[in-house]
Formats: sequence, structure tokens, C-alpha cells
Amino acid sequence: MIIRSKAPLRLGLAGGGSDVSPYSDIYGGLVLNATINLYAYCTIEETYDGKIYIHAYDAECYEVYDSVKVLDIDGEAILIKGVYNRIIKDYDLCPLSFKITTYNDAPAGSGLGTSSTMVVCILKAFIEWLGLPLGDYELARLAYEIERKDLGLSGGKQDQYAAAFGGFNYMEFLKDDMVIVNPLKIKRWVTDELESSMLLYFTGASRSSAEIIDEQKKSTSQGENEAVKAMHRIKQNTIDIKLALLKGDIDAFADIVKEGWENKKRMADHITNPLIDEAMNTAISHGAKAGKVSGAGGGGFVMFVVDPVRKKEVETALKQLDGFVMPFTFCEGGAHGWKIYDSDKVEFLKKHQYK
Repeated sequence: MIIRSKAPLRLGLAGGGSDVSPYSDIYGGLVLNATINLYAYCTIEETYDGKIYIHAYDAECYEVYDSVKVLDIDGEAILIKGVYNRIIKDYDLCPLSFKITTYNDAPAGSGLGTSSTMVVCILKAFIEWLGLPLGDYELARLAYEIERKDLGLSGGKQDQYAAAFGGFNYMEFLKDDMVIVNPLKIKRWVTDELESSMLLYFTGASRSSAEIIDEQKKSTSQGENEAVKAMHRIKQNTIDIKLALLKGDIDAFADIVKEGWENKKRMADHITNPLIDEAMNTAISHGAKAGKVSGAGGGGFVMFVVDPVRKKEVETALKQLDGFVMPFTFCEGGAHGWKIYDSDKVEFLKKHQYK
């Protein structure tokens, strides 16, 4: 049997950073994000030779292990190993034998939530394979715990819930890791206008968000300083941008994105850099109304709001830089999985060692 899954990546429209502890525990966080038609993918193929084959394209990792209850977290394919170890532990399973293949539509460190979305995607494949009783909230919560607690990777909570639920979501992050996801029913013409008015540009440099997030955590723990005040304003931006989207006010949406970027830059050093500044200046000088980095900052994708009649002008100007423009549309629906039954292959694998 073959099991496949896919989970959508997301654009952070407002509130990013307020979902990170300790800010969300102390003040409560608000985030508005939307999933797009770029995905993380996972395939699990059952094997019968007592081996685990891991092929993580994004990490350029191909490893073979004996089927055991706990895989060592040794720096190779840690997301896959983290999910496997937690599933075996939580459900008291015997060691499994399988081949797993994973890849993303976007590069790691792109600011679209690739790592967290991949954890959700891998989990969804195991859920489909093993028939585990996990809904969207449970899926997202478990993915968060694996990534942030089991593996100790810095970050927030929004990406896991975006990947699990899909669509436009207004999310509330409260103490004790409580999360409330409020799906937004955005009118079709508003979504169409947004897609016509937005442009996604990859700066040509991926980045690790951990350093920026760790600095943000440190700033939050020091009380009502300038960084915390900036985060309060970013959280208010989430409320404002929700109202703008529900009304279809794209001009207000652009103004809030612009304000949010200015506040975000006050959160930590290295959120912007010469590559990002060059892209911002180029886009604005050719008609973009606003722009912000998607994700923690420091690199990856920059999201621009433009006048649709000047979109090609902005796109042409950005193409003269070292990065590239990524076409996208918004998508509904979160992570999902499916099975493929291939009786001939199953019989072959039972008789022969997996090659």
C-alpha cells in the first residue's frame, strides 16, 4: 500500500510573531494568515524487510535504518524522525517498516512555514496509514509539540494550524498553548482582487528564523519595551486587516500591511537586510503600495500589494534583481491524505527485499 499526503503553505498577512511564547502566554496573540497553492508532500510506501528508508529531498538526505522504536535525532531528517518517534510512543506501536519520501514546493527558510507544514504533512500521512483518530486541532497541536518541544526548534504556532485547517483564518493564541481558529468567509470577488493585487517575490536567500525568534522571545521577557509595544501594534493590525478583508477594502489592506512591516522591523535586528531593502525600494519605486516579509524575516519571500494595472511593471522591475517572482493563488482546505492499493507491488515486496 502507498500513502500520500499534501499540506498547503501559508502567507502571513498580519500578526506574525504574536503567536510566539512568551508573548502569546502573557498578552495573547492574534494572527491572520491564508494558505496558497504551494504544498509540502509526503509519500509512505509499506515495506516488509525490517528497514526504514528516508528520502528527504529538501535536506538532500537519503538514509536507511533498521526498524526500531526510536530513531536517533542526529541532525539528519529530524522532522521525519521526530514524527515517527512520537507516533510510536503515543500509540505504543511496534517498529514500522516503510520508505518515506518528502519534498516542498518552496525552499526551506522561505518564510512560508515550510518546516511546520512538512511536519503536519508527514503526520497526516501516518494518520492516514495507521487510521489514527486525530482531527484538525489535534493534528496541529501534535505537530506543534513535535517541532517545538520534542525537537526544540524555535518558532510560533500559526504555521501548524494554517496547514491543518487551510483557507483564510483569524487565529487566537492564548496561554497554556490554547489556540482558537476562526475561519473567515472571504467573498470570491475579494479573493480575486487580492490575487490581482498581490505579488510574491523570493529574495534569493533562505534564512533560519531561529535567531530572530530567539531575540524576539528575549525582548518579550524584558517587559514593556519598544519591541513589545511594536508587537501590540502588530496584533492590532490583525484586527484591522480582518475588517478590511471582510469589507473588501484593498487600499486599507495595503496601508495595514505597510504599517505592520514598519512595526515588525522594530521587533529584532536582522529582520530586514540589503537584499530585502533593495527589493522593497525597487517595487515601491515602480508602483507597489506596500510590502512585508512573510515569516520571521531576514530573507525568504516578500509579499507586495500593488495596483493591478501596474503589477506587470513591478514584476518586470523585480526580475532584474537576483531573486524570482512566484505566481500563486489562495487555496481552501488543509492537509489531506489518501491511499493507493497496488496488489501487484504488495505481493512483490512481500517476496523480495526492497531495493
